[in-house]
Amino acid sequence: MLSVYNVIYESLITIDDNYLPQGCLAESWEESSGGKVWTFHLRSDIRFSDGTPVTAHDVVASANFILEKARDENITDHGFYSNLNYFVDRISAKDDRTVVVTAKSQKNRVRTNFGILYEMTFPVVPAAQVSMDNPVGSGPYTVTQFVAGDYMTLEANANWWKAQPSVRQIMLTFHETPSSVIESYEYNRVDTIFTRSLASSQYKTGTLSVTMSYRTSQLECLLMNNSNSLMTPEVRKAIRYVIDKKKIINNIYSGLAVETNFPFFPGTWMYNDSLDSQFTQNTEEAKKLLESAGWEDLDDNGILDRVTADGTTKKLKIKLFVYEEPDNDVRLETANMIAEWLAEIGIECTVEPMTMANVTEKLSAGSFDLALVAYSMDVCPDPGFMMMSGNTGNYCRYRSEKMTELCNQLRTKTTQEEYRQKLMEIQARFAEDCPFVCLYFRTGNVLSRYMYTTCRDVREYELLRGIESFTR
Repeated sequence: MLSVYNVIYESLITIDDNYLPQGCLAESWEESSGGKVWTFHLRSDIRFSDGTPVTAHDVVASANFILEKARDENITDHGFYSNLNYFVDRISAKDDRTVVVTAKSQKNRVRTNFGILYEMTFPVVPAAQVSMDNPVGSGPYTVTQFVAGDYMTLEANANWWKAQPSVRQIMLTFHETPSSVIESYEYNRVDTIFTRSLASSQYKTGTLSVTMSYRTSQLECLLMNNSNSLMTPEVRKAIRYVIDKKKIINNIYSGLAVETNFPFFPGTWMYNDSLDSQFTQNTEEAKKLLESAGWEDLDDNGILDRVTADGTTKKLKIKLFVYEEPDNDVRLETANMIAEWLAEIGIECTVEPMTMANVTEKLSAGSFDLALVAYSMDVCPDPGFMMMSGNTGNYCRYRSEKMTELCNQLRTKTTQEEYRQKLMEIQARFAEDCPFVCLYFRTGNVLSRYMYTTCRDVREYELLRGIESFTR
């Protein structure tokens, strides 16, 4: 549905194929006061689908509606765009075409950085319609029919400020299960489907379908409790060395994932590929690291031991917590495969499946050794929430003054070049410290009887991007 909304509603900023911010409703912007204030200038030729002009007051009302939900402590669902609250202190209209955003101050630090542009991708609706179920938008399409649980029809917006869409009408049908989506495609009920079902992989080699992979924001990670006495840097790196990500992706995920060593998508400007060689699977190197940390098999039972300072013998035994997705057991299969690899280097690993709520409780309490989990990454490339000391997503209890300072410095960089350089330094520190293991980003399949977009970076939540300008 977010992909549908993204062709109905537009935002100040859009993210291009290079994952860089470009103007949409805003034709230009500048920062001042060291990035504490960002000023956006709207285009003069933009209208909503009902013909009324889009003004700065509409942008402000839309943002404030999102911020109010994000700041409401009496509700649990703060909305998809609630992260806007981490970046924006206040937003105002200087005049009909000028929006002024003041950056958020947190713990005496202000997010005066380039990343704020990525948060300006929230949908803009008329100020008087922010709480309506079906507000009008300024995008290339409008909703003409909607039958809950059945179908939805979009038609070209006659008042769109760009050239009229080449695809004039889109009908979307709703399905209750992933298998019913694939079935609709098999029986020619629909022309195109978007799915993350592993069963869709069988069509990737077909001659009658155009197939594309789309990337999601779901980052799968193996978390390691840095406060656990067993999880020393040598043990953490040994675990990293023993994991064969390619084998997991091909054998368990049917290719529907892209391996990554950092919390950024590979191949983008954010990713430090110069460090990839440090992450090559190497069982012998893993064994050397464990040996250097004093681990050896003293009783020849296949499990490593170490004599502690008080003369007692400690065995290298750990538990791996894992929760499962409702429709498959891929994460459990992955956990069992990792446990087998750890056994090969003398680490006894017991896999313990549990509910997501129970795993979350264990993570919050710090009562775990390893946990196989997924993060939903924000549109803004800022890993501070999972790496800075004491932050909400730092379940590993990772403590590094250098990393925290790097993340704080990142949040002061207002240009893409400066921001990128700091991301490179963060990844270098991450590779050295190995607080946890980034495994892969999940991907999905687009199966279509027709090509419908020229976009080369097909992304979750923007699966219809480019359909308005595609011509056969």
